[in-house]
Parts: sequence; C-alpha cells; structure tokens
Amino acid sequence: MFRRRRLPAQMVASFAAFRAVLDELEPAKAALADVMPTTRMPGRPLAEALREFEAGVERARPLMPAWRVTEIEPQWAACEEGLAEAARRARRFREEAPDVGGFEGLIWAVEQLLAPLDAFAAAEDRFRALGAR
Repeated sequence: MFRRRRLPAQMVASFAAFRAVLDELEPAKAALADVMPTTRMPGRPLAEALREFEAGVERARPLMPAWRVTEIEPQWAACEEGLAEAARRARRFREEAPDVGGFEGLIWAVEQLLAPLDAFAAAEDRFRALGAR
C-alpha cells in the first residue's frame, strides 16, 4: 500500500494562507474569463471584468506574507512578482484601454492579464510535492 506524504506541521498554516490567497484570485480570474462570448451569452464587458480582476488582485496582495516560508521561498517570490505584474498589466489595460477588436483580441487580452498568475500553479505544485492535500 502506498502512503502519501503529509505536509510538515510547520507548513500547514502556510498552505492554509496560500489557499486564502487563491480564494481571492480565483473569482478575479473567473471574472476575466467571463468576457469571452459563448453561443448563448455575449460575454461580460472587459472594463467591468477588469475592475473585478484588479480588486481581487489587490485583496490577495496583503495576504501574501502569511504563507512565506523558507521551504517554498522561490515560488513565493515568483507569486509576489506575479501579483505585482498582474496589477501593472491591469492598470495599463484600464488606463490605456487598448482596442482588442474581436474574439482573438479578447483571448489575447485575457491571456496577457492572467499570465503573471501562472506562478501560483508552480507554488501549488511545490506544496503538493511537500505533502499538501
């Protein structure tokens, strides 16, 4: 029988704090995904989704220090920079309001805004490698 590794006790609080950050980011990311039209829905206005995305990123930022531990420092730093970059990109989109055109432009815009947050997947992978469930 295989036994799964357990997260070291000192990491349990860190993982919980990491999940709290994700709890702020996931709805923000979903708001951006809602701009994509479907066969039944026209898609949410980008400006409206962008406001919700920015708000989620800003709610997540002060939660970051709670999950900073030595065992996951490189991933934490990448996530911290990812949040800062996501905020910069969102601000630039809001202030400069580029014409994204049609469907392909929306895909590009959403990808550009979400890309800096890919660091969170790597951090989650690291927590899992350490034994998080």
